Amino acid sequence: MNAAPARSVGTASAFPATSAPLTVRPVRGRADTAAFAALPRALHRGDPYRLPPARGDQRALIDRRRNPFFEVGTAGLFLARRGQRAVGRIAAAVDPRYQALHDARGGLFGLFECADDPEAASALFDAAAGWLRERGLETMLGPLGFSVHDECGVLVEGFDGPPTVMMPYNPAYYPALYAACGLSKAKDLLSWRVPVPPGGEPPEAVARAARWAANAPDVRLRHLDPCRREADLAAVRDIYTDAWSGNYASVPMTGREFSHAMDRLRPLVRPELVWFAEVGGEPVAFTFWLPDANQALRAARDTPLGQSPGRPLGWLRTARAARRIDRARVILTGVRAAHRARGLTAALLAEAQRSAFRLGCTESEFSWLLEDNRDANRYAQAFGGVLHRRHRLYRRDLADGSGPRPATAASPKALPTAVPAPAAPHVPGARR
Repeated sequence: MNAAPARSVGTASAFPATSAPLTVRPVRGRADTAAFAALPRALHRGDPYRLPPARGDQRALIDRRRNPFFEVGTAGLFLARRGQRAVGRIAAAVDPRYQALHDARGGLFGLFECADDPEAASALFDAAAGWLRERGLETMLGPLGFSVHDECGVLVEGFDGPPTVMMPYNPAYYPALYAACGLSKAKDLLSWRVPVPPGGEPPEAVARAARWAANAPDVRLRHLDPCRREADLAAVRDIYTDAWSGNYASVPMTGREFSHAMDRLRPLVRPELVWFAEVGGEPVAFTFWLPDANQALRAARDTPLGQSPGRPLGWLRTARAARRIDRARVILTGVRAAHRARGLTAALLAEAQRSAFRLGCTESEFSWLLEDNRDANRYAQAFGGVLHRRHRLYRRDLADGSGPRPATAASPKALPTAVPAPAAPHVPGARR
């Protein structure tokens, strides 16, 4: 993995700092909303790896009528400008579920984007902190979209390639901005690159664990059934809620939030990559993989006659590239608490990997996994995974109105990158 330098010439912002006066104001009205939504695309234009989010998706994310988060939480949006040019943005959020389960005096922040401009970054974080402090809160955690169910974390290691589907990517100067603005590490989120071998067969240690679990008389493995898609997706939600109960910063999704998320994923879902384990006819575990659609989107972006996939040639390139996707991302794997001793995770991951091979995949990415989730990271290693990216969640204490301002980002602790570990049948189900 490659750690971020304090400043990286190769990923410099498209909007270098200028002497124009800086202002940071709450987002109000159509013009501010449009500028907030458009900023990522404008700010990181020319980055060879980043795929800026579509403006329509960004507008939907912050639209209080369209994003079901706002049925349970509230948020404040802020935009930084130098003169008339937008150079940064941030959101501060309050989620009563997060406060009830994790930190009664805690708030959240996210959607941070900024030029390589420490003054603008500091003013944005101060605006978010002030908004949360006005509501009686004492800490803030992020970056999150609005919860851990959205894109999470700042990329701090692994800038040498494009992100996989639904994983964030940012310039290498971001960690230095965060550190300079009084934020410190809360938790690291790990991504493992896992080769899909010929035939899709996992290493023998995993295969033994998988056979042990699958051969239990009351266990049945199956992939998502298109004829009962809605029932299967409802089972995903039920297992997900149970498996992530008490997990770091996790909150239960409302029915509307889950439906909204599944609607966004629907075009990407391949039934062969979503596997269930049933015990006595009841789904108790699942693994959910997605083809890496970013590979196709990059083909559309690189179209010489237009950088938008909305143009005819872009769509053609996207459709052709979609047939050549050779990577999948393991976005979720969960086992109900009562069944974690049965080794079902090994069996599900093995079946999904075989399906990925049949679909033409040569590698997968297990992401993201909490750095201290020993079991999940052990499975990634057991499948031959190499640790290749690290995202970071940051925390800031709001009690004193500022928080410490370390000079540089803390160096992450090194982790083993290619040491396969045996996956014993009794290992609990892998979670994030």
